[in-house]
Amino acid sequence: MVTQKKALICWVGGKDLAAAEQNDGSFGPILSTLQERPHDQVHLLYNYEDERVSSYCSWLTDKLSIDAMAHKAELRTPIHFGDIYQAASQLLDNLMSQMTIADMSLLISPGTPAMQSIWILMGKTTYPIQLLESSAEQGVHEADIPFDISAEYIPNLLAESDATLRRLAGGTTSARPGFEDIITQSPQMLAQIGRAQKIAERDVPVLILGESGTGKELFARAIHRASGRASHNNGEPITVNCGAIPPELVDSVLFGHAKGAFTGAISDKEGFFSAADGGTIFLDEFGELPKDTQVRLLRVLEDGTFNRVGDQTQKKVDVRVVAATNRELVQEISDGNFREDLFYRVAVGIVNLPPLRERQGDLALLTDKLLKSINDEASRKLPSYKHKKISPKAKNIIMSHSWPGNVRELQATLTRASVWAETDSINEQEIRDALLQRPEAGHGLLDQNLDNPVDIQGLIKTLKKHYIDLALEKTHGHKTKAASLLGLNSYQTLNTWINDVGIKE
Repeated sequence: MVTQKKALICWVGGKDLAAAEQNDGSFGPILSTLQERPHDQVHLLYNYEDERVSSYCSWLTDKLSIDAMAHKAELRTPIHFGDIYQAASQLLDNLMSQMTIADMSLLISPGTPAMQSIWILMGKTTYPIQLLESSAEQGVHEADIPFDISAEYIPNLLAESDATLRRLAGGTTSARPGFEDIITQSPQMLAQIGRAQKIAERDVPVLILGESGTGKELFARAIHRASGRASHNNGEPITVNCGAIPPELVDSVLFGHAKGAFTGAISDKEGFFSAADGGTIFLDEFGELPKDTQVRLLRVLEDGTFNRVGDQTQKKVDVRVVAATNRELVQEISDGNFREDLFYRVAVGIVNLPPLRERQGDLALLTDKLLKSINDEASRKLPSYKHKKISPKAKNIIMSHSWPGNVRELQATLTRASVWAETDSINEQEIRDALLQRPEAGHGLLDQNLDNPVDIQGLIKTLKKHYIDLALEKTHGHKTKAASLLGLNSYQTLNTWINDVGIKE
């Protein structure tokens, strides 16, 4: 129910708290604004101690008889743009279900420069809300800040690496429906979301590339839900794991078969393409398809037609294909394992998902979100379950791990740790125990016998490649730091080694 009450929204600043605590006649920006421009209620975001803010709200209410509501914001630091944006955006979204934007004002004066910057960006992009400023020198006035000078007003805006801030500065609004489940503030990941959103609007085939566990199926579902085919199959694509089908049954599973087509075909059966007619089919592990099936799939992509196994009647469907693979398909084409014409037919819209180790700022964010989800699910099944937290030392281990299994490995590790944890705080050893140790690459290099000639240069190359990979993972791709770990003089030397051993960047 939308009300007609006027609401002032702002962060609580140090000057405001000091005015209440000292009670020396000073007001602070919030009280000064409310005295000059009355509102029915004030919504205060804060990351101070609860007691201080509660006391301030009581003081403010005594002064003005106003409804003062405090909203705790979980910030890693008061200058973390991503956390500030998420807290502010969540509050505004909640308030917009109760009142109109015309009934709201943002007071940008209290808080850190980062908080002020986010208010300005939000007021100039997603939330066109009146911006107010309050100062002892100029009093209370509307902040008229043209967006083309906003970057000059915000300190070091363009130098900030925070993904949410950069996304807003580029004029991009919040992720549209279908993509809300993708948790990220990484510039690399946000760029792929932007690309996928554009692809979703166009009814073209899509190829999603990325290592195992990077979220390819999540993107496939998002593309389907954001497309014109979203109403099909209750909003979900028809999903097929191509790598899990025995090669001799792939054609039957995808396209169906007629009764008697082969031993065991006791009745007619429709395949997944028929089930997906009018919607989207998601072909996971696309690179595993046999060569003869690739020919049939190419025909479906070209004109929508196919024949069931053992059936001469041609069928026609309207299906969008979204395929995903962790294979290097260009190399597979070169090796003769994959059809080049099929690759180019599918790779019209391409989404290339980065591994978790390259998603700047996402590891801590995903750890918190995944653990919350794990806790919530456990609580639903076990009423006596106590929500688990991660100790600082345990979180340091998480942050230093390279996560070769990506988000899937992170989720499994957190789940194991939450099951094994003896208390409500997951400690350092419990995280170590939950991590699956992988065998050392290169084991046995010193075990070669000389009964036959030894490729000593090949062994050296293997050794170099192993430790270069480890160093790049540990430093998240920072070549100068990786070179230092390897005892090399400069990153130029490391580049030479990378080229020598054939690592693809």
